[in-house]
Amino acid sequence: MSTVRADAFGTGVLSRAAALIHTLVTVEALLLLTAAPGLVGLFLLGPDPANLPLAALCLLPLGPAVSAALYALHHRSRDLTDLHPARAFRRGWRLGALPALKLWAPLLGWLTVIAFTLTHFSATGLPRWWAVLSALTGAGSLLWGAHALVLTTLFTFRARDTARLAAYFLLRHPRATLGAASLLIVTAAGTALLTEALPALLATPLLLSLLHSSRPVIAETEEEFTA
Repeated sequence: MSTVRADAFGTGVLSRAAALIHTLVTVEALLLLTAAPGLVGLFLLGPDPANLPLAALCLLPLGPAVSAALYALHHRSRDLTDLHPARAFRRGWRLGALPALKLWAPLLGWLTVIAFTLTHFSATGLPRWWAVLSALTGAGSLLWGAHALVLTTLFTFRARDTARLAAYFLLRHPRATLGAASLLIVTAAGTALLTEALPALLATPLLLSLLHSSRPVIAETEEEFTA
C-alpha cells in the first residue's frame, strides 16, 4: 500500500491543482517583478495623449516578461514532486527576451502611432471611416502580436519568419484568433469596469488561456514548419 501511495503522489487531481496554483502564483510574481520598472512608470503617467510615447517605452519590458511567462507555463509540470516554474521562467527569459523584443518593440511603435492618431483624430480632418479602419487595424495588430509572442517563445525562427507565420495563422486558424480576441475583450472590459491593474493581476490565467487557444497554431507549426 505504501508503494502505491508513493507512486501516486503528485499525480492525483488535488496534486495537479496544487501544482497549477503554485506555478501560476510563481510565474505571476516573476512576470510582475521583471516588468515592474515599466509598469511603475506606466501607472505614474497621467492619462494625457501626449504621454503615449512614454507609455510605449514603459511597456517595452512587458514583452520579454510575457514571453518568459508563456515559456514557463508551456513547460510546466503537473507533478507536485517536480515543480520548477522559477527555473523555467528564467530559462524562458534568457532564451526569448531578445527575440520577443524584436517583435514587441515594432508592435508597440505601430500601436502608439494608431493610438496617437485616434486621440487626435478631430485635428486630422480625415473622414470617420478612417477612424474605424484605424481601430480595426490596431485590433488586428494586437491579435497578430498574440500569435507572434506565442511563436517566438516556443520556436526559434528568425523575426521576419515569425512575423509572417503570425500573419498567416490569423486566418488559417480562426478559432485560435477568436480565442485571443475574446481574451483581449475580457481584459479591456475588466480594465474599463474594474481596475487598470486587472491585466497585471490576472496575467498568468490569461496567458494560460492564450496557450490553450493557440494549441492548433503550435501543433501545425511543429508539424509543418520545424524539422
